[in-house]
Amino acid sequence: MITLKDLAATLGVSVSTVSKALKDSPEISKDTITRVKEIAKELNYRPNTLALSLKNRKTKTIGVIIPDILNTFFARILYGIEQESTALGYNIITCLSNETFEKENNSLHLLANGSVDGFIMSVSEETQSKGEVKHLKETINQDVPIVMFDRVANDVDCDKVIIDDFNAAFKATETLIKEGRKKIVLVNSLGELSVGKLRVLGYKKALEKHDSYTADPIVIEVDDDQELLNDQLEKIITEHKDMDGLLCIDNISGVMSVNIAQRLGRTIPNDLSVIGFSSNKISHLSYPPLSTVAQYAEEIGQESVKMLVERLENKTKGNTKTVTINYSIELRGTTLPVS
Repeated sequence: MITLKDLAATLGVSVSTVSKALKDSPEISKDTITRVKEIAKELNYRPNTLALSLKNRKTKTIGVIIPDILNTFFARILYGIEQESTALGYNIITCLSNETFEKENNSLHLLANGSVDGFIMSVSEETQSKGEVKHLKETINQDVPIVMFDRVANDVDCDKVIIDDFNAAFKATETLIKEGRKKIVLVNSLGELSVGKLRVLGYKKALEKHDSYTADPIVIEVDDDQELLNDQLEKIITEHKDMDGLLCIDNISGVMSVNIAQRLGRTIPNDLSVIGFSSNKISHLSYPPLSTVAQYAEEIGQESVKMLVERLENKTKGNTKTVTINYSIELRGTTLPVS
């Protein structure tokens, strides 16, 4: 069966353009409408009446696309999404992109045919590294709203729920500077992700602001694979013997760094202070417990649902907004008390 996507590929235009042309939309030129209808007739295109009927009614279902379900942060967000969706009378269908553009794109196409009323998603690592947003814009152009959380595409006009990653890293770095730390290293396992870039910028800005800190910024890229990460963290701690402050901007490397450093004979926090980005759920996995930038993952999920449902039920268009969820610096046993 020929689909709208097939017609769009044949004509070299977007799915949205084909759909509007078949409906004689005034947004589309007469020449394009004629060309689309001629090709549709030639290929014997027939509208999917089941999909159309689904699209024209409310399913009370939200599509959720998560990059990595093994990541505690995303798992807690999903929990918040499920709780708030249930409270507001919606079901969810969850898909995993596994950090790939292809899986993310396929999930959007699979569910945007009328199976869900809208999407809540965090874009995949591959999507961000490619700068690919066409599939996201096409979905919104089909009147299927998207709310993005955490990792967002700035070029896409949709509602977003974020954390102030820049200021969170700035404040965490400033905490280490106020302890009197002289060599603070940042460990980055988030690569080219937008949240990682913002945290690196926040770290550098804090070092630049404080005249008492004279060392250059040291940002070390590591893998997010835990087996590789263990060896890489051990190498960092071994090679940087004079490092006395460590900021880990993901939710695992902080805990691992504390445990590795102590195994290598470093005293935490006297010799080395460590701060991670984490939920409270894993801070106890190190001893002493990890000081963290606490991110309120469940609140991110809940707010994402509220924003999507408000748009769906009020049928609002345009005037998209970005909501910033608060964070806190929670100091535990891996940092020194600061007066």
